[in-house]
This record gives sequence, structure tokens and C-alpha cells, in this order.
Amino acid sequence: MLRPVLYILAIVIANFITAYFAPLVLGIFIIPWGTVFVGLTFVFRDLVQLQFGRRKTYYIIAIGLGISILMSIFYGDMLPITIASSLSFVLSEVVDTEIFTRFKLSFYNRIMLSGILGGLVDSVVFILIGLSPLFTGILTWEQVPYAMLGQLVFKTLSQLITLAIIHFGFRGIKREADEKLSYS
Repeated sequence: MLRPVLYILAIVIANFITAYFAPLVLGIFIIPWGTVFVGLTFVFRDLVQLQFGRRKTYYIIAIGLGISILMSIFYGDMLPITIASSLSFVLSEVVDTEIFTRFKLSFYNRIMLSGILGGLVDSVVFILIGLSPLFTGILTWEQVPYAMLGQLVFKTLSQLITLAIIHFGFRGIKREADEKLSYS
């Protein structure tokens, strides 16, 4: 039961940190601090799926979505932000789940591919709907690609760090993956 708790906790922390701390600006890149935890959610989601299967994982994703919506309302986010957050969450988690399920790659490569593509969907959808001039104008069109790239890079880095921790500190997870996953 620890994996779903870690997954939900990463979602809560990502939402909290994003709501309460100004984004990190590294040169031209704009990165919300919660982005690091969004990268973790993709890895934890894959670990939930490894343990509980795809169907139960979708129930846990639904719980995460509900919590995200409640947090967005609690923080008083503008409607476009709440919609962007919810839509990007659902789409990115579905992409992550289905890529992890369907691609017969090694355990680590599945996690990275599904997480990178899920992170790409999350970044593009959230920034276009929630931050771009389309609905809110929080970012200019010139800032949009840099915000997307910055988020994607940091999500990917957090996934790599999490995988390194799993590889060196929790080898039992890799053995579990080798027993449960089909690679051909």
C-alpha cells in the first residue's frame, strides 16, 4: 500500500509547492518548483501499476485527480488553471499508463519513455491552457516554449534521479519488474 500513498503524496506536494512558491527562473527557462514532484509522480505511478495492475492504477489516478481538483479550488486558482491542471493530469497519466503497458522495453526504459512522453503532454497541455495568452496571458507566447522545455527537462531529471535511487537502493523493485513484465 506504500506505493499508492507515495504517488498521492507526490501529487499533493507538487500542487502545494507550485501554489506557494514562485517559479524558478534559470536564464530563459521558467520552472515551477512542483515540477520536480510531477516527475516523481510518473515513476511512482509506474510502480503502482507494477504492483496493482493497470485497472487498479486508473482508480488511483482518479483519486489523484480528485485531490488535485480540490487543491486547486482550495488555493483559489483561476478556472483556466484548474481546467488546465485537471486536463493535463488526466491526459499525461493516461499516456504514462498506456506507454508503460504497451511498450515491451526494459523496466527502466519503460519508465523513462512513459514518463518523458507523459511529462511532455503534461507540460504542453497545462502551459497552453493555463498559462499562455490563449486563456490567461500569464506567459507571453515568447515565454511558452521556454516554460515547456524547462518543465520537461526538470521532470526528466527528477525521473532519472528517482530511477537511480531505485536502482541502487531498492533492487527488489527491479526483480519484481523482471518477474511481472513481459519484455518481448
